[in-house]
Amino acid sequence: MAEQAGTLRRTPLSRDRILRAAVALADETGIESLSMRNLAQDLGVVPMALYKHVANKDELLDGMIDVVVGQIDAPEPDAHWKDAIRRRVLSAREALRRHPWAPLAIESRTMATPAVLAYLDSVVGTFQAGGFSADLAHHVMHTMGSRILGFSQELFDASRRAGRSGTTNPEPPAALPPEFAARFPHLAEIARAAAHDDQSVVGPGCDDQFEFEFALDLLLDGIERLHQQGWTSAHRHR
Repeated sequence: MAEQAGTLRRTPLSRDRILRAAVALADETGIESLSMRNLAQDLGVVPMALYKHVANKDELLDGMIDVVVGQIDAPEPDAHWKDAIRRRVLSAREALRRHPWAPLAIESRTMATPAVLAYLDSVVGTFQAGGFSADLAHHVMHTMGSRILGFSQELFDASRRAGRSGTTNPEPPAALPPEFAARFPHLAEIARAAAHDDQSVVGPGCDDQFEFEFALDLLLDGIERLHQQGWTSAHRHR
């Protein structure tokens, strides 16, 4: 252990090393417990050493987000726009699932980070290379929302309401109290009909990955139909 700490101290400190260490620490202990002090301890340096490379915790979080977004696969040249978007969105989802704190971190920022902006710009470029007008691409980006980055604000995600991005253990559908079913019969019915998946963040009994891809494919099919019809925003006034 002492030898490992000595090696860490001898490795030159850099912004990249700090950001990657912060990402690893957040993955291990959660974003809530991340601080400049415990990050410095993890790196084997004094906290003031970090400030030569990152001005404050906000800049640290921005950099961490950019590290995660940098893991999203690059666009494939000459791919059909629909296939290209689907692959990139699912790649983004894989990246964020490796770092479950990232969605809430992205949502917490008042401005998009450089890597997020570059990713979104490339997504718009894919739509436009597929023949989309700027008008349609604009509305498509609104429609896709956070799903473009691989996550969505699910109706039944208890972990997000609790301020965490990990999984929870909500009460299973079979345990719903009778008064709930009597008051909300339609919700109770779909809860009972859902197949169990303990790793879901969508809600009890829901397959998180399936639900995400199901919605993504519905959106892409609808977007493709509008594109083929030559849709413009002028249609909204009809």
